[in-house]
Amino acid sequence: MSSTMATLTSRTLSSILNRLPQTTCYVVQVQHHSHGHDFVKPHDKSTSRLSPVFDKRMPSLPTLHNAMPVQHLHVKDSKKNRQQELMAFMELSKWRRNFSAAAFVNSAPIQTQPYLKLMRVDKPIGTWLYYWPFAWSIGLAANPGTLPDPYLLGLFGAAAVIIRGAGCCINDMLDRDFDKNVERCRTRPLAAGHVNMVQAGVFLGLQTAAAIAILSSLNDLTLGLGAVHMFFIATYPLMKRVTYWPQLYLGATFNWGAVMGWAAVQGSLDLSVVAPLYISGIAWTLLYDTIYAHQDKKDDIKIGIKSTALRLAENTKLALSGFSGVMVAGLVASGIANDQTLPYYLTVAATSAHLARQIYTVDLDNPKDCWDKFDSNKYLGILIFLGIVAGTYFKEEKKEDKSVESNTV
Repeated sequence: MSSTMATLTSRTLSSILNRLPQTTCYVVQVQHHSHGHDFVKPHDKSTSRLSPVFDKRMPSLPTLHNAMPVQHLHVKDSKKNRQQELMAFMELSKWRRNFSAAAFVNSAPIQTQPYLKLMRVDKPIGTWLYYWPFAWSIGLAANPGTLPDPYLLGLFGAAAVIIRGAGCCINDMLDRDFDKNVERCRTRPLAAGHVNMVQAGVFLGLQTAAAIAILSSLNDLTLGLGAVHMFFIATYPLMKRVTYWPQLYLGATFNWGAVMGWAAVQGSLDLSVVAPLYISGIAWTLLYDTIYAHQDKKDDIKIGIKSTALRLAENTKLALSGFSGVMVAGLVASGIANDQTLPYYLTVAATSAHLARQIYTVDLDNPKDCWDKFDSNKYLGILIFLGIVAGTYFKEEKKEDKSVESNTV
């Protein structure tokens, strides 16, 4: 049905475009709903408002709640070129949708979709941000001249999906009444009534059991650290009720992987490496989640939720600059303690530049721009990880280590 609708939509839009004035530049937004229908609307760029053609000639196309803009197409030139560009674009947007996390969830059996959304499988950005401190620590703990352990990277990758999912489940169970009054959150499964509290509780128990099974396969130190981590996960949702700094507590929670990853590799902790890495991660979370919180500040004021966005207000960018400085300093300190090499420090320099641009350009009163800046941090995470991998690979073993090895029988 979706392919039929897409064809019908493209033909209808092509017909309309053929009748539009040649002197006007129109922008076409192609939007996609979770049920598979394409939604199109011509936009008059010269006036920055919807063209009246949409209301008069396309009344049958559904107006979709929470539609996600995919791309823009500037329509000029000849009729033939306009039609070719439109068809090529619709194929591209279809390909992108088919390979997204949201498309995976929407193609899953209907009974499982509320639970996948409860885990935020359709919004993997949080999982990436949660996973990277694990990966950084595993990379730093690798032996000089080697690559990080792929088994541990994969194991903690699976743990990140499950544990973050459990955290989201706890959050939604505690915040279900708040979420109904927040525009961005009211479609969450519990707030929307797609899942009840008993079902969510059973699902949380299954996720917790799976997380314990994964952690039980690791050494005792990592298992103990994991138990501490579970306490952070369970109590974080309560922080927004009692402090204007819930992002600080989230940082302590989300970056615990910087401690656990090293312990999983080495079976011990080198605080000269792990502590500054952990502090760096906390500062990173303070930065990106404060930007994120600016999306909801109006709703948060109405319902009495606290956040650093409200606490810092007009001083937010100054504070973000401070968080950025702490993050970069922590990465440098951790690298020095870990005897890192040039690729690592080049990555730290690139990280500093990315953070500076992010802070300078973000429009804190524009929810979409706040989301875009927040979302860009997943790429920053992989950049730092690649720098750690390259820096460790080009490291040489200390001479004293080599002499000990040569004297060992």
